[in-house]
Amino acid sequence: MGIQEHKYIETNGIKLHVVQQGPENGQLVILLHGFPEFWYGWSNQMSELANKGFRVWAPDQRGYNLSDKPKKVSDYRTDHLAADVAGLIKASGKEKVVLVGHDWGGIVAWRVAREYPELLRKLIILNAPHELAMSNKLLTHPLQILKSSYIAFFQLRGIPEKIFSMSNWKAIEKALVSSSRKGTFSEEDLQKYRTAWSQPGAMRSMINWYRAIISNYTSSDVPSRVTVPTFLVWGAKDRFLGPELASKSLEFCDDGRGVLLGEATHWVHHEEPERVNKLILGFISEEPLCSST
Repeated sequence: MGIQEHKYIETNGIKLHVVQQGPENGQLVILLHGFPEFWYGWSNQMSELANKGFRVWAPDQRGYNLSDKPKKVSDYRTDHLAADVAGLIKASGKEKVVLVGHDWGGIVAWRVAREYPELLRKLIILNAPHELAMSNKLLTHPLQILKSSYIAFFQLRGIPEKIFSMSNWKAIEKALVSSSRKGTFSEEDLQKYRTAWSQPGAMRSMINWYRAIISNYTSSDVPSRVTVPTFLVWGAKDRFLGPELASKSLEFCDDGRGVLLGEATHWVHHEEPERVNKLILGFISEEPLCSST
């Protein structure tokens, strides 16, 4: 089950690099990474799921690493990102999949669950708020605005890319290391990240996800409610997203619950992989609940 296959899959007018593992006839689990990661961020989950008989797909999302990098900021709106994932699911030939997302990947996963619920069996979110929970929080809590202030810096065209690329990506590497528990990212991990960030146009495209927020919209015909059975795993020591966003996000779920991991940060699946893997496998394997808990 250990062999990883690297494929390119056409979806929504672009090509995504997708790393696949596990038996082809297994139930499909799609893992969506966040910023500033790429498919490799799910390494600890991929092998475990594959060994348990699941088929696993971990794409580089649009703009990242080896996937296509459209030029316009508007190409990175959430509706396009969700359509990419819907296209991947359709390309897989599977009727329904389990969708797992962390950080930006979680925000995309929330949107897929709201817009394309018929494609999902279950939804698992790691440290990523429902879009409306986040916007409501920003309106009412100045502290969350402070925690999210880096988004304003990302609006400056060309400057974050230039700063991040200096001294072999020192600034962004430091952000990753300083916001996680000591020893979470090895030097080997960081070298892989530096290689991914160095792909032509990658950092600009990655930051364009944040720039597109300003021109983003939530279409009125996209439901706010999530009808797919949903499970949240949240590292309580996340310096970017307060844990109250987890409970606020669950208020939008018809069948949702969550677990708060008290010592974990934003990088929960890197810091506590065995615990997170166990939670993911447990939720995938159980029968759906009739009501939320």
